[in-house]
Amino acid sequence: MNLFELLDASKTEMMPEDYKHRSVEELENRVIEIKKKFGTRLMIPGHHYQKDEVIQFADVTGDSLKLAQIAQETKDAEYIVFCGVHFMAETADMLTSPYQKVILPDMRAGCSMADMANIKQTEAAWSKLQELFDDTILPLTYVNSSAEIKAFVGKNGGATVTSSNAETMLAWALKQKKRILFLPDQHLGRNTAFKLGIPLNKMAVWDPIEQKLHYDGTREDVAIILWKGHCSVHEKFTVKNIEHIRSKYPDMKIIVHPECTFEVVQMADYSGSTKYIIDTIQNSPKGSKWAIGTEMNLVNRLIQNNPDKEIVSLNPYMCPCLTMNRIDLPHLVWALESIDKGKIINQIIVDESIKEYAVLALNRMLDHSS
Repeated sequence: MNLFELLDASKTEMMPEDYKHRSVEELENRVIEIKKKFGTRLMIPGHHYQKDEVIQFADVTGDSLKLAQIAQETKDAEYIVFCGVHFMAETADMLTSPYQKVILPDMRAGCSMADMANIKQTEAAWSKLQELFDDTILPLTYVNSSAEIKAFVGKNGGATVTSSNAETMLAWALKQKKRILFLPDQHLGRNTAFKLGIPLNKMAVWDPIEQKLHYDGTREDVAIILWKGHCSVHEKFTVKNIEHIRSKYPDMKIIVHPECTFEVVQMADYSGSTKYIIDTIQNSPKGSKWAIGTEMNLVNRLIQNNPDKEIVSLNPYMCPCLTMNRIDLPHLVWALESIDKGKIINQIIVDESIKEYAVLALNRMLDHSS
């Protein structure tokens, strides 16, 4: 199911207009009141990329998988109001117990990268790639993908990966099969494979729109098949941005997320997951200078939390991720007040047939990356 299907008016309840006209103080007080009333029966996980107006009420912050795992471990929580996006809430639903209800305050909260690989495209690609390469391919998918894609990967012997363990998981996968299909982010796949010593001339790109494999060399040499998908935020960090920082701030270190393009990652001083970026900045010496190539809400939070350092965005004109930032204070209050009234809105429920294989893909990752 993609984001457009989720937004079908017949399936999705819209927030009443009244919430848009309440004052910030009133909204914040309602969150505080309801959290106090429900206590440990209510849990609010908040992804790093969310707005401060909702992050301030998060019981735990982190990346998508970490939040889902903490929700799984928090057995008292009957209601998990996930301040993130759809694929994150899906993972939380798959990992938590049946009595726990996972709620996404705004169903418009999605991930453009995850939407670049749907199940029909993936099944069509798999069929054509099997014709080209026979049974020599193992699929891997970034956790930034739908439950259906995770299930497809699990059913075909593959696993999920995170930006933290992508290198470990790709190394594992290459011991299983000669070739890897990496979904849905071509940049994370390319950067990870190159880090493992696989040259660019052994990487091909599958275009799901053209249903065509783009590769200049001999087909037999292909080791990595990259799905033509990307993060619309991280792809906007450019070589020119780095050249500007190097020219204006020659003593400033540049750290970027591996969802950035190959050229940007190669030119940066450091690259790594969101957690890696946060830890690196927090553990850096007082007075150190950093240009960060990742989502703007997180960059701004790092600036606020590290006043003893000079921190800028690698791209000063970068906007926050429009799909990741859908959840705001009014939607959070709407979700919480609905729970308080005994009504569940926007509950995320993954079909059992999908859940079985998607969890298998997740567990393979956990088994081989811990």
